[in-house]
Amino acid sequence: MPLEGKKIVLCVTGSIAAYKAVYLLRGLVKAGAEVQVLMTDAAKEFVSPLTFSSLSGKPVLSDFFSKDSGSWNSHVDLGRWADLFLVAPATAATIGKMSGGVCDNLVTTSYLSAKCPVMIAPAMDMDMFEHPVVRENLRKLKSMGNLVIEPASGELASGLIGKGRMEEPDVILKTIEDFFSEKKNS
Repeated sequence: MPLEGKKIVLCVTGSIAAYKAVYLLRGLVKAGAEVQVLMTDAAKEFVSPLTFSSLSGKPVLSDFFSKDSGSWNSHVDLGRWADLFLVAPATAATIGKMSGGVCDNLVTTSYLSAKCPVMIAPAMDMDMFEHPVVRENLRKLKSMGNLVIEPASGELASGLIGKGRMEEPDVILKTIEDFFSEKKNS
């Protein structure tokens, strides 16, 4: 399996493309990866944490503390555990927070603690994706060594046609497999 033994933190943010993250998770697990899913509160409005938990075999994390036990979900431990930190879908809001170092949720706080490569798969309407602020935030993230999986063009949730759709899960999976394969061979 191409991702055997790889540990991946999959961060799902509040986009209609969150449903694609379910298929992405399934592909990652089938490829042998151990995946810990983090979700923003907005992401939970699109897809249930139960779906991700069922597929990953792990509880989904979205808060700093467990409401039931009071135990701490350590962003530092998450950032050190992972071989890859993947944000898919990445909304304009999350991209802006990552670029600016805003740590107001478990996803962005864990991002700042990540000691591994980071991949970002943007998902938003074309006007948002083309906005100078979003373009600058992505440029800044790339300049810091983050890898951006460019969104695809096509029909968007708004009904418009343009660039902004999160890339398809199989393309993202192939990108990840290729990344680890190249890293292994270098």
